[in-house]
Amino acid sequence: MTDSQGEAVDPAAEPTDEELLEAAAGGEQSFDTSAEGGDTDVVDVAALIAERDEFRDTLLRVKAEFDNHRKRVARDDVEKREQAGAALAEKLLVVLDACDAAIAHGATDVEPIARMLGELLEREGLEWVMPAGEPFDPNEHEAVMHEAGDGADPVVLETLRIGYRWKGRVLRPAMVKVQG
Repeated sequence: MTDSQGEAVDPAAEPTDEELLEAAAGGEQSFDTSAEGGDTDVVDVAALIAERDEFRDTLLRVKAEFDNHRKRVARDDVEKREQAGAALAEKLLVVLDACDAAIAHGATDVEPIARMLGELLEREGLEWVMPAGEPFDPNEHEAVMHEAGDGADPVVLETLRIGYRWKGRVLRPAMVKVQG
């Protein structure tokens, strides 16, 4: 048998297929591939397997971190869009209040505009809070007037200014008169 340069090679110096298979199966941890014992190329199968497992663990950890990052960014994007929508709706509440005041003073020309704006905001997630007759909830109502009652749980007598929720969150609490 000759090598690529035409020199004779001792076939016993090279590991046989059986030796390679035995080493890969874990029988031998390493073997010497040199002919004379000078230059040694030692294949440490256990070290290679450990290195492979370490790289695999690192890959899986980085993949999990990336998936978590991607989910967190997507969640943050949704939250930022909702906050931007809530901020815009809050700015438009001034227009709704002005329309309500104009209608209360007899300006019927404003009613179609108020209705269209209200319907548009409602489709996007705006809810009206008009709690007259309901139990007082300090998370959704702002009590600005109080009337003595029989000592039971406070109840909203009158809504003085409409409150609003945006997609379930209180955007502006309702100003109310409370009895209790």
